[in-house]
Amino acid sequence: MQRQRHLPPDRLVDEVVTALPDDAVVGRDTHQNAPAVVVRADSVQTALSVLRSELGLDHCSCVTAQEYADRFETIYHLTSFDDRSRELSVVVPTKRDAPISESAASVYRTAEWHEREAYDLLGIEYEDHPDLRRILLPETWQGHPLREDYDQDRPQIVPLKAHANPLQEDHRGGGTDTMFLNIGPHHPSTHGVMHLKVTLDGEQVIDVDPDIGYIHRCEEQMCQRGTYRHQIMPYPDRWDWGGAGLLNEWAYARTIESLADIEVPEYAQVLRTMSAELSRILSHFLFTAMYALDVSGEFTAAFMWGFWDRERVQDILEELTGQRLMFNYFRVGGVAWDIPEPRDEFFEMVRAFTDDLPHRLDEYHSLLTNNETFQLRCVDTGHLDPDVAKQHGVTGPVARGSGIDYDLRRDDPYGYYDHLDWDVVTEDDCDNFARVLVRLQEIEESAAIIEQCVDLLEDWPEEERTCQANVPRTLKPTGECYRAVEGAKGELGIYIRADGTETPARFKIRGPSFSNLSALPAMAEGEYVADLVATLGSLDTIMGEVDR
Repeated sequence: MQRQRHLPPDRLVDEVVTALPDDAVVGRDTHQNAPAVVVRADSVQTALSVLRSELGLDHCSCVTAQEYADRFETIYHLTSFDDRSRELSVVVPTKRDAPISESAASVYRTAEWHEREAYDLLGIEYEDHPDLRRILLPETWQGHPLREDYDQDRPQIVPLKAHANPLQEDHRGGGTDTMFLNIGPHHPSTHGVMHLKVTLDGEQVIDVDPDIGYIHRCEEQMCQRGTYRHQIMPYPDRWDWGGAGLLNEWAYARTIESLADIEVPEYAQVLRTMSAELSRILSHFLFTAMYALDVSGEFTAAFMWGFWDRERVQDILEELTGQRLMFNYFRVGGVAWDIPEPRDEFFEMVRAFTDDLPHRLDEYHSLLTNNETFQLRCVDTGHLDPDVAKQHGVTGPVARGSGIDYDLRRDDPYGYYDHLDWDVVTEDDCDNFARVLVRLQEIEESAAIIEQCVDLLEDWPEEERTCQANVPRTLKPTGECYRAVEGAKGELGIYIRADGTETPARFKIRGPSFSNLSALPAMAEGEYVADLVATLGSLDTIMGEVDR
């Protein structure tokens, strides 16, 4: 399952320095995951344009902003959809008293939302940004909460501005009237606390502005206050309460293990892989159940069956982890414990589920994908062109539904995935229906991975069943690292800047739903308001990882 990896990091930096103008690069750096170049704040667009067009770094996976004693920094984490081994960090320092930098939004559309977050929380201003305003906090908020000098006791006044039509003066041709429609923030079809500001011409959508931040819980700041060894790991489960918590735990574990140079035992890697794929199935069944309700009102069959199958997976994970949703099973260096005794009964429980799964999936196809009403709502709606998806940093089943063959389990191997036989699922139709097909087929692939893991675990010699590495009681790593895993919704990444203390100096979460949701306006414009509900649901967003 592993693509060929080539071009050593030092050669990539040499290529970068050679390709960029002489005055653009002012230094080099080294991150644990990738080489880094330091670029002038007034050369960002020139530098990133060259990196994208000439060196093929077409995926801006994350943007991290942070504060130092003498400066602010923006870090653009770049890689390639076709070759994940080509990875580069572009560091852009700015003056502390005037944190102003060029915007990358004209090169990578996904940077538009990321830079808005950096402006919102740290006050870095990005010149030529198309829409530089707050994204998580209200426009009237005073101060930038991630700054060292932020006054937490300052009173805030947040007025309510409702029914404001952003296109009120735009009548699109002289004979039409537009209507402004609020969807959410408390509405079942928004799948969480999210507000869509929608402008309609009749029933046709001509503008969508996702308004997020309603459930912002300062997860990054809480992680920055926790110690690496024990206090951070319980948080990742809360970023995605749809069931993908084990995948989130792995994202943090992978990052800190890279920073602290911890090698996870092979047996623990198999346990991680099996439990992670059970978690992925848990998330995909929730999507299937909720999407059936969104699109065709299927409450009595598909919705109820989706939750019934989730219960079966939760039973398995409860036996393994002791929890049904907030698992907290991963540990730095491995997992909490081994398969519960008696082992044979647990393996029989897993196999009973996977053996029955093909029959169950046939029923989902009969209920949904073969249903004429479901097809009318999903086929040729929510179109997302591959180039547009890449511009917005879209990953996971949403990207693979647009034919983008990108999966970190294969392209940046971790765990035990590169030892197992499985396939990356893609569909080329780029619509809502394709995204449903991808997730249903991914359930099959996850089951195949789980079955192979069970076979390995059954035959593993008892004396070699090591669940955790020998990790120091106190971890005080140094360095910077961005690592990611293939979450249920896409690329789930963590950036950590470690300064030699027990807690991170900077902890940044790259939630896949954040970037995926930024593509919604491009997908919905020109379609009908009913299609908007189907398109939003097909993204499978979860607001815990959007707002963090």
